[in-house]
Amino acid sequence: MTYQFRALAEQAQADGAITADEVLALRRAGWGDGRIDPAEAEAIFVINDHLATRPPEWVDFFVEAIAEYVIAGGSPRGFVSEAQADWLLDRLDRDGRIETMAELELLSRLFDKCQLLPERLRSYALAQIEQIVLTGEGPTRDGGRIDGACITAAECRLLRRFIFSFASDAPGGVSQAEAEMLFRLKDATLGAPNAPEWETLFVQGVANHLMGYTGFRQLSADRAAALDTFMNDHTPRVGGFLGRVAQSAPGEGFARVLGFGRKGATVDRAAEAAVAHRVTEAEDAWLQQWIDSDGQLDPLERALLRFIAAEERRG
Repeated sequence: MTYQFRALAEQAQADGAITADEVLALRRAGWGDGRIDPAEAEAIFVINDHLATRPPEWVDFFVEAIAEYVIAGGSPRGFVSEAQADWLLDRLDRDGRIETMAELELLSRLFDKCQLLPERLRSYALAQIEQIVLTGEGPTRDGGRIDGACITAAECRLLRRFIFSFASDAPGGVSQAEAEMLFRLKDATLGAPNAPEWETLFVQGVANHLMGYTGFRQLSADRAAALDTFMNDHTPRVGGFLGRVAQSAPGEGFARVLGFGRKGATVDRAAEAAVAHRVTEAEDAWLQQWIDSDGQLDPLERALLRFIAAEERRG
């Protein structure tokens, strides 16, 4: 941390405010060496804690700087470690919930940019949105002017980014836990003045869980690191590398995980996708249980059933 960065941070903490010019100065001081170091990341969080108001310039800098610090610290880049998740959760969860919109936007950026997030960090992000919706309190509630159990446009936007992201519980799809969360939110907000996009998000999310094809499987951090090493290795040892991959996990090499290099893979995946598109008996029983849980067939459930029926006729 440079002297200039430290002085700017201390001044912002003392004032409880920061101007656009001060944010620009922090950017120049913080990114001067091309990276955000641990002391700077801590200082940025402390500033955020002390600000009475957070101008857009600050929110952008906070999200970009902390996200880059977390993403760049992974091995390989973009794979967030358990230690990084612990650090971030300690900073975010000071009193059991997120206090600022900047912190929610930070989580959203990580879901967008990371390839792998620890499960508890993914669960924490979704739990924060669910808690805000159910309690009517939190940074998406426009300073307290929106209260009661309802779902706002900001919450819909965050939920969509969380559950459909590459780093979600089911990469490229919606997991059962995520679909069940959507049902809980739906039940808690029936008849409330919800954002218009909520019905679409609910229908698409649950239908994706039931009918979506999620054949992609995430690489572990170790296997991704090995692939990263290979991609940056310009020596003629391709065969030896792929041989080691095959020996380490027969039938689970990079070609199988990533979906290339097998004759007929396109046909296989098309067939798998067609099977996934059909709602199975187990999925039907799961859906019926959730629909029956409140003793009524509400408008969102009707919309979901119409969507599923239309998709099955098409598929």
